[in-house]
Amino acid sequence: MMRSVITFAAALAATTCLAQTQDVQYAKSQVSFAGKQMGVPAEGRFKKYTARIAFDPKHPEAAKIEVDIDLSSVDTGSNESDTEVKKPSWFNVAAFPTAKFVSTAVKKISPGRYEAIGKLSIKGISQDARIPFSAQSANGLTTFEGGFTLLRLQFKVGDGIWADTDTVANEVEVRFRLIATGRT
Repeated sequence: MMRSVITFAAALAATTCLAQTQDVQYAKSQVSFAGKQMGVPAEGRFKKYTARIAFDPKHPEAAKIEVDIDLSSVDTGSNESDTEVKKPSWFNVAAFPTAKFVSTAVKKISPGRYEAIGKLSIKGISQDARIPFSAQSANGLTTFEGGFTLLRLQFKVGDGIWADTDTVANEVEVRFRLIATGRT
């Protein structure tokens, strides 16, 4: 259950990068998450997501990033957990099949380091998000890497009995590594 929540967050984090649209190479990319359930580390990932990135490091203010995550593609490494996190008290994929991040601004923090600012939407709830990331180019590919801490209860992920943060931590670390064609 916790893994699904974390995975979803990770997928959302992948949306931190959109100037000239770049093609994401999904087979080489990953959106993952990590948290704790009953004090034990739990990890997972999302198998399906779409990232639209238009990014020019010379003009980060013109960047556009949009990421959609298919919440039913959560992979926690456990069929039982994967089934549980799709239920209404967690992701409620029947009513809210996707999570989404849309940037409203991107700014340069330091050489090769940026921050995407925008809206993260999960379970019909939108929150402001700031997602730090790096962008490095080599051999015609750009690697966007970053992550952020998602507070799952702000999105009602893990409602009811699962809201107890002694059982499932509120903090979920979302990480992403997106490989795209194009140079920065």
